[in-house]
Amino acid sequence: MRRTRLLAGALTASLALLAACGYDATTVPETKPSASSPSGSPTTDPVECSNATESYRSSSDRAAAVRELKNRNLLVVGVSADTLKLGSANPFDKFAIQGFDIDVAEAIAKELGVKLRLRVITAADRIKLLKSGEIDLVVRNMTMNCARWEEIGFSEVYYNAAQKVLVRADDVAAFEKTGVKSLAKKKVCAPTGSTSLDNIKSIESTAIAVGAANHTGCLVLFQQGAVDAITGDDTVLAGLAAQDPYAKVPDQDGLSQEPYGVGVAKENVDLIRYINSVLDRRRNNGDWQSSYDTWLKPYLKDKNPPPAPTKFRG
Repeated sequence: MRRTRLLAGALTASLALLAACGYDATTVPETKPSASSPSGSPTTDPVECSNATESYRSSSDRAAAVRELKNRNLLVVGVSADTLKLGSANPFDKFAIQGFDIDVAEAIAKELGVKLRLRVITAADRIKLLKSGEIDLVVRNMTMNCARWEEIGFSEVYYNAAQKVLVRADDVAAFEKTGVKSLAKKKVCAPTGSTSLDNIKSIESTAIAVGAANHTGCLVLFQQGAVDAITGDDTVLAGLAAQDPYAKVPDQDGLSQEPYGVGVAKENVDLIRYINSVLDRRRNNGDWQSSYDTWLKPYLKDKNPPPAPTKFRG
């Protein structure tokens, strides 16, 4: 199995319990315009954003990209260690962090020709640590949106996630026949405060919304029989299904789109361009598909082609 080369900091013993993984809902930062930064230095010009999936045209200029790293011999990437199948510590393999996101980070470091250090971060710290320069990249199931483009930059989309629904194995046929309508008068769980339940209710108003602290809390309720279904990003649901043989993600259209991009400091455009060249090669040489087949396809089943680049912003 794949293993990371360097791991920043010791992992706590609690990471051994993968069932305790905390799958939090995506939050969107509040954008506050200001004339200057707290240090008095001018802020970067606002980024025009009519399509959050537009990134910069790719470039093979590795030297220019390496010059934008904090340490030219090292790539520091913020990742999750508790999102099963995306980035999680494997207690059976010396707690090596593994998953779909980790494959992306490893590919970028390899092509840059530098060592890789993974730093375990929370979702709330992603933008803060990029802006402070403590990390070079974020590869942590981060949805691209216009609000975030005001604060950081993004690569091209490396995975098109979508909100879907997980149900019991016995309910798969009904869901695949009528979709969300099959959840009439049934209890559906999602993290409290997320918009996922609103999307369900807009289609089936009689579905009963049940909140939990995070998606793992939903899985506990699901296993106790307290809820009938769980909704969230398909990548998160894949991790939940991997923990419960009776939990399945039926074939379905997504209720909303969640394009994941590699987060990069706003000013490091040469690094973004080079990352995009790496992502292009992974799409074309089969590496993306191999990673998807290894980590996500066993639980999502559907044929999910690698995302194609959209228009470029420059």
